[in-house]
Amino acid sequence: MSGWWACLEERTRREVDADVLRDRRVPAIRSVWNALRPLGLGLAEAERVVQARYEALADQVRRTPPDPLDVPSLAARAAALPGRVAAIEALWDGDTVHDWFVLLLAVLEDPDGEGHLATVYHRRDASPPRTAAAEAGRALADHLGVPFHFPSPNVPDDRAPRWRAVARPTD
Repeated sequence: MSGWWACLEERTRREVDADVLRDRRVPAIRSVWNALRPLGLGLAEAERVVQARYEALADQVRRTPPDPLDVPSLAARAAALPGRVAAIEALWDGDTVHDWFVLLLAVLEDPDGEGHLATVYHRRDASPPRTAAAEAGRALADHLGVPFHFPSPNVPDDRAPRWRAVARPTD
């Protein structure tokens, strides 16, 4: 591990380890970065410090299970949303911690909006997120009798046209 860990106050180390043990990577990174940024620590190095803590505490980390992608679970989440589901949409998103991942959303009508159904991250033991999200989204859309929209299934693109833009083009 880099020497940055030794630069942290004991209280901050305890907070970071508590976040790591609860699989709360982003708050752990934020704590390290905020504490050591005045000393010149960059965000990428803060991520490496936290990754080293994940490795040191590996057998104790309570990993957050992935969102369920089976039709009954997704249908139950969709049914709990405040509006009628008009479509199911899969969209790329990304961050510095998880790289690219896919969001599965229910596009709502009456009231207009959307509801989060699942986040599909890359996992070593599973299909790529695009494949898993497309399969689950298509199966849910078929189950609900609504369209499925994945504007950029093969290439991560968080600016691809959304379903509403395609379904209701402006004049």
